[in-house]
Amino acid sequence: MPPLRIAVAQPTATPDARENGRSTRDMMRRAREQGARLVHFPEGHLSGYPVEQVDTWDDVDWPAVREELEAVAALAEELDLWVVLGSAHPLTPPNRPHNSLYVISDGGAVVDRYDKRLCSHTEITRFYTPGSEPVVFEVDGWRFGTAICVEVNFPDLFSEYERLGVDCLLLSAYPVDSIFETKARAYAAINCYWVSLSVPAQSTHHFRSALIGPDGRTMVSAGEDADLIVADLDTDAPGLEGALSDPERVDREGPGHGPDQQADAGVVHGRRGGGGLRALSALRPGDPDRVRRGPGAGPSDARR
Repeated sequence: MPPLRIAVAQPTATPDARENGRSTRDMMRRAREQGARLVHFPEGHLSGYPVEQVDTWDDVDWPAVREELEAVAALAEELDLWVVLGSAHPLTPPNRPHNSLYVISDGGAVVDRYDKRLCSHTEITRFYTPGSEPVVFEVDGWRFGTAICVEVNFPDLFSEYERLGVDCLLLSAYPVDSIFETKARAYAAINCYWVSLSVPAQSTHHFRSALIGPDGRTMVSAGEDADLIVADLDTDAPGLEGALSDPERVDREGPGHGPDQQADAGVVHGRRGGGGLRALSALRPGDPDRVRRGPGAGPSDARR
């Protein structure tokens, strides 16, 4: 499989969706200039993250969040770039929003959305409605999984993604403890996949955005301030032979990993074009809690 270049963002987080949208698009352009096919952003970046930037959901300009997401999706199509972007996702009142990662294709469509499944006490009692399902998608043959922040404390979630055959786990966070990075490196080594770790610039006193190899070693990390790093996922990279040939790793072509099982996992396959912005109805405030993702979870199956 040919190498895939990805970018990991470390933007400055703000409570202003307009400013967050601008910083997102700036880093998208920088990522594409450096040859990246996908750029990964932190938890809650577009809408602002509760407690740190948002005191109550009444503070969020939801129409601005929607418009900025539309602008990000339009630029993704222009740049031929996949984007994984953290944001709160509003639900029908009185339900609290989801803590989500929007998966935006290089065709300009929100093809899927990961909703944080395992929330902290503060999140579950004051801010968020939990999600219920993993999200897996493919870009140029590489398979990605998604997770958010405190979920790093739950090993079963990371082993689940290994069973789903991901090559790289995209972990977005607004961390409160440096142990998050240690755990992310451990999961990379245990499960023999890459881990992309994206955090805001405000969190660099704990750790920085980084790409961790399937051997658990940090391949590249960001600086102390707002930054963007770029690196290649490459199965033929020197030094990774042992990690990628681990006999304990589940055979992706063996039982439980065939086409039927992949479809059941809701895998979205990366293809150019198709869909435009139809899936942006996923941002409508009248969205129900959840529509089950199935084999066709794509632009025409946007959550309504």
